[in-house]
Amino acid sequence: YVALTKPRIIELLLVTTLQTMFVARRGVPSEWLMVATLAGGALAAGGANAINMVVDRDIDKVMHRTRNRPLVTGAMTPGAALVFALVLEAVAFAELWRWVNLLSAVLAVSATAFYVFVYTLWLKRISSQNIVIGGAAGAVPVLVGWAAVTDHLGWAPVVLFAVIFIWTPPHFWALAIKYREDYESAGVPMMPVVTTLKATAGQIVIYTVLLVAVTVLFAVVGHMGALYLASALVLGAVFLVYAVRLRQLATPKAAMRLFRYSITYLTLLFAAMAGDVLLRFH
Repeated sequence: YVALTKPRIIELLLVTTLQTMFVARRGVPSEWLMVATLAGGALAAGGANAINMVVDRDIDKVMHRTRNRPLVTGAMTPGAALVFALVLEAVAFAELWRWVNLLSAVLAVSATAFYVFVYTLWLKRISSQNIVIGGAAGAVPVLVGWAAVTDHLGWAPVVLFAVIFIWTPPHFWALAIKYREDYESAGVPMMPVVTTLKATAGQIVIYTVLLVAVTVLFAVVGHMGALYLASALVLGAVFLVYAVRLRQLATPKAAMRLFRYSITYLTLLFAAMAGDVLLRFH
């Protein structure tokens, strides 16, 4: 049951949610609000990931990276996994509505619906832009975090959403380069499958430049200070170096270096946001 929820993916979603709450509060949110928001977000994301495993079990069986998942090995039936996932979603909605607010509950469950219906059931198997559009689901947790604190949305959380949205393609395409043969054998048209590694790396460079621009835009829209802006520029410059190097080398090894850094990048960027706010307002 734990494996169905993809805990490692949830970890990163919760990091961005929590740091966003600090920015929205301009300080430290109440401990109870943080716990309630993260719990509801984890339940909703876990349910979405479990449904994804139910739908994609045929693909997971073909790919080396995923062939040990519970529904492939027979450790669990698709029916049991689906019931588990739906229960998680119902509990997530009820918990967020009761202990946080209705807006955060609606956003969290809407992200699941988008991930399942738009990405998993529709785009993943037919479009090379699958992760570009479908990645929006992974950007919703920052909206949940902001809504949990303020009970409304505005331009600042929308730009934060854009940061995650634009970060997702270079992050995921780098991993897809490593597992290109897996995706090809499974018939999933990820960018590295339908075009050359060089072309994919070129797209990664473009998205990285856009990412840096949007993180700088957030400094203005979110009224951030020098710590955040300096961190965004330095972290973004390093990201761009990795992206350009991937474009030059065009190797899976270079792609994985970028993939690993992309996780560090996002973690440190959001930590810088929270740190900037705490230094100036707490």
